Amino acid sequence: FQVTESLPNVTGTIEVTRSFAGNIAVDRPGHPNDTLWFWGFERENGSLTAGAGERQDEPWLVWLNGGYVSIIYVPTSQFIDICPARRPGSSSQVGMMTENGPLQVQGDYSIAGNNFSWNRLADAFWVDQPVGVGFSTSDADGYVFDEDQLGQDFVGFLANLVKVFPSLANRPFHLTGESYAGVFIPYITKAIFSTPNPPVKLAKIAIGDGAMGSFAGYEEISTVNTLQTFPQIIGFDTEVFQYFQEQSRLCGYDLNLTYPQQNGPFPSLVNVFNTTTNIDAMLSLSQARKTSFDLNLKATLANQLPKRHVMLSERELAVREEKRMQWKRDLSGRPNGTLDPFYGCFLWEEMTEYAANFTFPWTQGAFDAYDIPDALNPEVPADPSVFLNDERVRTALHAPDKQWSMFFSFPFGNSTGITPAGNPWGDRSVEPAAFMSELASNASERGVGIVIYEGNSDSLVEHFGAEVVIQNTTFGGIQGFTRRPATPLKDDNGNTVGIIHQERNITYALFENAGHFVPRSVPEAAFVFLRDFILGNNTTGLVDGSNVVGGEDPTLMGAYLPADTAAIFYGSGSTVSSTVAPSETVAAWRSFIATAVTDTPQGSGTPGAGSNGAKGLENGKWILGIATFVSIVVSMIM
Repeated sequence: FQVTESLPNVTGTIEVTRSFAGNIAVDRPGHPNDTLWFWGFERENGSLTAGAGERQDEPWLVWLNGGYVSIIYVPTSQFIDICPARRPGSSSQVGMMTENGPLQVQGDYSIAGNNFSWNRLADAFWVDQPVGVGFSTSDADGYVFDEDQLGQDFVGFLANLVKVFPSLANRPFHLTGESYAGVFIPYITKAIFSTPNPPVKLAKIAIGDGAMGSFAGYEEISTVNTLQTFPQIIGFDTEVFQYFQEQSRLCGYDLNLTYPQQNGPFPSLVNVFNTTTNIDAMLSLSQARKTSFDLNLKATLANQLPKRHVMLSERELAVREEKRMQWKRDLSGRPNGTLDPFYGCFLWEEMTEYAANFTFPWTQGAFDAYDIPDALNPEVPADPSVFLNDERVRTALHAPDKQWSMFFSFPFGNSTGITPAGNPWGDRSVEPAAFMSELASNASERGVGIVIYEGNSDSLVEHFGAEVVIQNTTFGGIQGFTRRPATPLKDDNGNTVGIIHQERNITYALFENAGHFVPRSVPEAAFVFLRDFILGNNTTGLVDGSNVVGGEDPTLMGAYLPADTAAIFYGSGSTVSSTVAPSETVAAWRSFIATAVTDTPQGSGTPGAGSNGAKGLENGKWILGIATFVSIVVSMIM
């Protein structure tokens, strides 16, 4: 398994420790070709080849990516249609080569080193899974049927991995990942807990921007919270905000978070596919979620689309404003308390389509669901496929004879259809939020820590959804955290980079100025967080009786970290401009929001209970405006 041959474009100036790569069987009966492929890097020379019983106190980790975004292009003169989704099927080598690994692919496809690679702190493996993803392999009928089978496959992989690297069996194991790995990791953890004499000593799990709830619970529920954080999306328009508040309330998304959580578990969230009278349109949107959308296709489409000048003409601005005002006039046509029949409770899609049609600079053609301030179109490519599909690389990495791809439409039991429970990509398994209390209890009994972290600029798997999961989980005999997270998270230079909170074996962090891919957005802060809170046991933010280690900042005690003064970047990957709201606009918005919601923002200085509650809208109706530009490009990979 050792990688001994030189890799093209990886020069001697790049510091890389020894690495090992190849396929390992999952040992599922009847499926001898089902394997997972890994690429593992040592922390230091010899750390992975230590013998059984050696280095027992030295941690090691696995990183898992989750899914990818697919979109639909609607070439029509009537409206822009956008439909991204995170579906399972992304190779973890995307994370290795664009986020937290030692080799980072650049915009010109060259390879650079990474001073904040996670293997600098622990032996680290990036594993392609489930079977069939990336360089992993599968029999034609060997795809996992559900998440329980996925968990068993991974335990089988681990059992064979420790035969190759014997010291790993008795060293602290940290299972980490992001996005749809928020589903994978709890199921793998459950499988490890249910395995007699498990092959590894699980120490902690860490989930970043994870899809732990239902589809509505991690995508749709946070729309109002996103608008409070980034009112730039709706041009600071208070009437539009009130409209989304009302729709959120009608959908049951206005959950009230208290510390500790009162009145028992939250009610089940709505199946969004049952909330629209235009089910064919919603099914077509879902169909887009099942379509692979690689960067080459993105680049081709982007080049074919009409080019727009950065500065709009007065006539264009006037036309757009007239369309927006027409939409607002149409609000008066519906009685208060009516759910929009077209979108139903697909509020995230409605919000992004509003931005695409009415709000500069997103009207120029790009809404990055995973990093709101990034409206560049096209993006600088971050595509490892050229490197990984080089025959010299595949030979050196002991890869199978197959074309590596960043993602593919993963079929659960050879099915990718919408499930009765509303999972748009055929995953039959219940969401982890449904068994999180049991998982937390079992983790505490076994001394396994749970770490959940979020990026504040992520709109698609926004932090409010994770906070709902935590406050709906009973751990240590209490439902949810007993205190609102408000302890500053600092880097090694003493700079505040977010919020940290720890109670009863669960750690939660919210990173400021970070999108969905936290190790990519803030690599140094993520590296320090890995060292101190995932691999380490830093007690900052820990509730200790009536005190909190590191103290609490009253200005961080709201429901969100406001980014209303943040710059929004637009242009292309090589030519970047930015726009910032005038201070008068921000001041007027803050005056409005102080009374428009039942909670206050983190940074306001006033503690709040925490809700996405709506005050209501006297009259409301959504009619999607007319627009001529027909593309929204959302192309990040999870």
